[in-house]
Amino acid sequence: MAVTLADVAARARVSAATVSRVLNGNYPVAESTRARVLRAVTDLEYVVNGPASALAAATSDLVGILVNDIADPFFGILASAVQSEVSSSSGTPSAGGAGTRTGDGGMRHHPSAPNPPARTDEKLAVVCNTGGCPERELTYLTLLQRQRASAVVLTGGAVEDAVHAEAVAAALTRLAGAGTRVVLCGRPPVTPGAGRQRPGAGPAPQTRTTAEGSHARTAPHGGHFAPQHIPSQHSPSQLVTLAFDNRGGARRLTEHLVSLGHRDIGYVAGPPGRTTTRHRLEGHRAALAAHGIPDPAHRTVHGAYDRAAGYDAAQELLRRDASLTAIVAANDTAALGVCAALRDRGLRIPGDVSVAGFDDLPFSADAAPALTTVRLPLQEAGARAGRLAMGRETSPPGEVATYRAELMVRASTSVPYS
Repeated sequence: MAVTLADVAARARVSAATVSRVLNGNYPVAESTRARVLRAVTDLEYVVNGPASALAAATSDLVGILVNDIADPFFGILASAVQSEVSSSSGTPSAGGAGTRTGDGGMRHHPSAPNPPARTDEKLAVVCNTGGCPERELTYLTLLQRQRASAVVLTGGAVEDAVHAEAVAAALTRLAGAGTRVVLCGRPPVTPGAGRQRPGAGPAPQTRTTAEGSHARTAPHGGHFAPQHIPSQHSPSQLVTLAFDNRGGARRLTEHLVSLGHRDIGYVAGPPGRTTTRHRLEGHRAALAAHGIPDPAHRTVHGAYDRAAGYDAAQELLRRDASLTAIVAANDTAALGVCAALRDRGLRIPGDVSVAGFDDLPFSADAAPALTTVRLPLQEAGARAGRLAMGRETSPPGEVATYRAELMVRASTSVPYS
């Protein structure tokens, strides 16, 4: 018998309306209540408005792409690359040259030519904008399962909340079990047994990055939250991870500043509770510790990954410590805000304060001055995620590939001026 909304409500000891609110994410619910509901959903393997038997096979032409913010160039590049691969033709033009291949891999039809033959492998890529809301992420995963999506690509860092991690792990388990290909792009890899791990419960296995983008297991390293777990009984080829070496990239960036002679370095971190935020901050702090440079708490400010947050964070950092000679921002967009704040204070870049970002978004090289940053292969990773989602590329060894982050030194950093 199919699990119903009433079953979940009874298990969580709440009303059916409360369960609906939690799943839809459209009404505020107390954190303790939300946790009970998500636990009940996980335990009962509840699927919205549909029996599990209807999801025996993922046969639809739908591919879901989950992003935090489609207006953020980071996610826009990833989603565009995935979508191009999903919609690209695997066939060839018909005899007589009825079409030409476009820059996104598709075909442009000549008006005077006969219609090209209908394709049987077309997929509909749908971009799901979560707005960084954990509840909405779960809702989209449930809806995509209900629609029997052939593939789901999750981009960007994961929310570091144990209850949410378990709920997402359960959703991914159901998707993989139904035959849906799942690709994590820009997220940490999943590891057996980690989904139910709580903060402080011990370290989780991590991966070692190689220049080629493959990975190998290394000794555990302490983190606040472990990656999400997908039970090993499902075929590993149904879930693939393409991760970014955020720690290594951040460490190389800070080591660059240290090599120039900087010791008083401020850091504009992303929002707390996200894996990307933590990993980049850990890399920054590791570089400082390796050189014996103190890292007082007042030199780190958290904020959103946007220009306004970077501007406000820079103002706050300089209010706390006017001796700063460099500021690192956790992404390029926030770094632009840092530069604007410095200019408004009459400070020169890099004459008075050096500035660095992360991601190497398209505008970074055209900023004034050009922004020192860390390049992530967003286009390459997104395209590969699309091919994996379509089953057109073999999974990497161990189902995980980690992309190296490359330091891009430009004009926004220099030796400290006296």
